[in-house]
Amino acid sequence: MSKNANVLVIDDEPSILNGCRMSLSENGYEVTCQPSGQAGLEEALNGKFDVVLLDMKLPDLNGMDILAELHTHTPGVPIVFMTGYSTVQNAVKAMKSGAFDYLAKPFSDDELLFAIDKALENKELKEENQCLRKQLFERFDFSNIVGENNKILEIFDTIKKVAPITSTVLLTGNSGTGKELFAGAIHAHSLRSARQMVTLDCSTLSPSLLESELFGHVKGAFTGATQNKQGIFGTANRGTLFLDEVSNLDMEIQGKLLRVMEYGEYKPVGASKAKKCDVRVIAATNKDLSSMVTEGTFREDLFYRLNVFPIRLPSLSERKDDIPKLAYHFLRFFCRKIGKHLEGFSDDALATLMNHPWPGNIRQLKNTIERLVILADKGYLDSNSLQGLESDARSKVNKAPETVAELKAVKKELLDSYFGNIEKTFLKKALTDCNGNITKAAQQVGMQRSNFSLLMKKHNMSVKSIPPSK
Repeated sequence: MSKNANVLVIDDEPSILNGCRMSLSENGYEVTCQPSGQAGLEEALNGKFDVVLLDMKLPDLNGMDILAELHTHTPGVPIVFMTGYSTVQNAVKAMKSGAFDYLAKPFSDDELLFAIDKALENKELKEENQCLRKQLFERFDFSNIVGENNKILEIFDTIKKVAPITSTVLLTGNSGTGKELFAGAIHAHSLRSARQMVTLDCSTLSPSLLESELFGHVKGAFTGATQNKQGIFGTANRGTLFLDEVSNLDMEIQGKLLRVMEYGEYKPVGASKAKKCDVRVIAATNKDLSSMVTEGTFREDLFYRLNVFPIRLPSLSERKDDIPKLAYHFLRFFCRKIGKHLEGFSDDALATLMNHPWPGNIRQLKNTIERLVILADKGYLDSNSLQGLESDARSKVNKAPETVAELKAVKKELLDSYFGNIEKTFLKKALTDCNGNITKAAQQVGMQRSNFSLLMKKHNMSVKSIPPSK
């Protein structure tokens, strides 16, 4: 059935252990053997196995007791009993207690392989059902990608094309643009969607810990390694691995990552033998990897291996037409979560949200809406509710830019945030003085009506939001 599956054999007969090891290894399985019940139980609880072959009669522990322990602590792992006492009563008792199948000694290689394949097929079917159920819930969860901007729609089309194949995808874009959500969308539309997607933030661990986290380690590999540990590549086998902030990997780890991606094999820390794996990699970064290659801080060969299918995610300032939809999406979510009922946003509040620079992108917008919902003491959110946004933006531009790109971003932020507010005040005063009459307001300020209307459209202003003059 599935190659690279890990099988644990617990039996006190050397001939059974050797026979199982030889037969299963020749058919592509990873096999671990233990000659006693206690050693086998500890191995099963501390390791990561797809199937356990368990002798019912062991000298130190009863097989049924081991079954009960494993059924409690590793419920997803199928147990296949082996016994020389092939009675119907024993078989029924074992199956009722949670065993998946029953092999009567002596058994042939074909019988053994059939039992293992059947157990793995059943295990994979359960995992598929769990994943499909999880996806069904997530489809209606707040983490769904919200947006109708053309750039976002183009990315959706791109995902539909790349998701079904196994090519590596590199997601780039500023922090807070939703790279993990798009990675999840790629996985959900892939042929691996029945398997899990494992996520690792490469910026959270030191290089020494990161190697163990990625590739696992063997017992005694370093101080504190008291047992074998399966790494993320082992966990993500036949699934998807999302490496967030991949630019933070040091050069040594980059080389080992490249080998896994090139040859489909890795070596746990302290191990003498490589392991095989089949993992689709989706990587993400908010840095320019090509510039890092030029600077010598990122391997060129790994960059080309990751950059097979690049997808750039737009910042929120590039998809401002999605801000109202996103704002209402987060408003509804946090109202449900916090237990408040808010009607929505006033026109001027939406205009403020639309014209805010949002350097933190969707993540910042989401956090801002959560804060506004918590603080809201009226049935809706207006411009007074958003007064903190301006001071928040000012504190951000007070930080000296370090690159040309940051300087340009600060200039744009100043124009959008401050001059934009002046324009809005200018329009509002003219319209208020003329009781919402756009033609008269344009004449009064010395503008053509079409230009005045365009400026109103730019700021999402409507005459309905203009209070009558007194």
